[in-house]
Parts: sequence; structure tokens; C-alpha cells
Amino acid sequence: MNDTTPRLLRVLSCNILAGASVQRYRQYVTRSWASVLPARTKQDNLDSLARILPEFDVVGLQETDAGSLRSGFRNQTRYLAEAAGMPYWSHQPNRQMARLAHSANGLISRLEPTQVLDYPLPGHGRGALLARFGEGEDALAVVIAHLSLGPQARERQLAFIAELIGEHRHVILMGDLNTDPYSPEMRRLFARTALQPPVDPRPTFPSWRPRRAIDHILLSPDLRLERQWTLPDAFSDHLPLAAEVHLPVSLGPH
Repeated sequence: MNDTTPRLLRVLSCNILAGASVQRYRQYVTRSWASVLPARTKQDNLDSLARILPEFDVVGLQETDAGSLRSGFRNQTRYLAEAAGMPYWSHQPNRQMARLAHSANGLISRLEPTQVLDYPLPGHGRGALLARFGEGEDALAVVIAHLSLGPQARERQLAFIAELIGEHRHVILMGDLNTDPYSPEMRRLFARTALQPPVDPRPTFPSWRPRRAIDHILLSPDLRLERQWTLPDAFSDHLPLAAEVHLPVSLGPH
């Protein structure tokens, strides 16, 4: 890290459903056209989210569109970064349905990453994006992931992520992991790594009546969680999950 690195890092994880708004289960059917067609409401949702992003230092997006029919062939990660005035962005396209839809993970940051790497995860159309901030053992590794719906696939994906982050001392894993922190596959993740289980999991899904804590911001032991909360504004069928993280002295200014 460098002299401009904040000691209190504000991070946000958000599954944006390509900008679509869902407020009832039945709308998955009645508004299914929104999964393949652009709409004004999607643009409004993106603009509302862009107004919030400058409050954060590092943002991880899931189900952002890399540029297809449903997004009006717009790279939504780039659009959000530019609209928010955030200088650094990257994306990892995963699932593509011809030219209709192209899901991706996205990174938006006010801090300059020293390296951004893309890793396909076991299973079809899932990936993890790893951004390093800083050099060597004092680097901060931020992993953004969107896992599968099936527990067996998630088990393989989390095993891959555990191996991926094994060489890093300072880690943040965030994203839509599609499972609560007490599931067998998550318990195995905590057993394989130094990542800490959340003390107070926040329900994020469904956004209109949150019951399930399936979006997570997980930290290595040397990163101290100051607070974690969900944003009241729903930009998709998930509530955004935010956290303030105290960085250790080794990651602060030298």
C-alpha cells in the first residue's frame, strides 16, 4: 500500500442483477423480459448506485453486465466507475448467452491495484477476481466471487478460493456466495483458511424482505471489522453489504 491508503477501508459488495429491479418473487416471471432487454429502470438503478459508490474505497460487483443486449451493450462496471468518478475498475466476464446477456464480476476502486487476476472457478460460468494492493507479504488481496447455487459446486469453488488465498496474509473475500455462513462448505472454508466467520451475519436476500445472509465480506484475522451493515436501497434482488475495515500497521503509510 502507499501513503494515500486510508487506515479505515470502506468496502461494498453488491449483486446488481445487471441493473434489474425485483421486488416480489413473482416478478422473476412477470418481468423475465428484463433479463434480456434493456430498460429505463435499469439505467435509473445504475445511476442511483453510482451516487453512493464515492462513499467507498473498494467495491465488488456481481452480476454486472459486460456489454450485451440487456444492458444496451454497455459495460456496466465501467459505466458505474466513470459515473461515480472512481479512477480504477476491472471486470471478469463469466457467463455469456450469445449477445443477450453477459454476466461478470466487477471491481471499482479509488485505490490503484498493483495487480488484477481473473480465475475461472470449477463449474460452468463462475469466476473469482483477485486484486492485489501493495507488494509482497504486505499486499492486501481482495477477492470478488459469485458462487453457484448447488452445494457441491460451491464446495469445489470454495476449495479453489481457499488455495488461491493461501499465500496471502491480508485478505478480504467478498461477494454473493449463495450460502449462509453456517453451511458445511463455508465451515470447511473457515477450517482451510484464516478467514473469520462473521460475528453478526446480515440478511441480504431477498431485498424486499431479507431472510438469508448469502452475501459476505470475510476478513483475515489481522483485518479488524469496525462495523458491517446493509444499505437500505435495493438496486436488485440483493441488498448491498458494506463494511468498514481497520487495516494493520503493516498496510498503513510507511
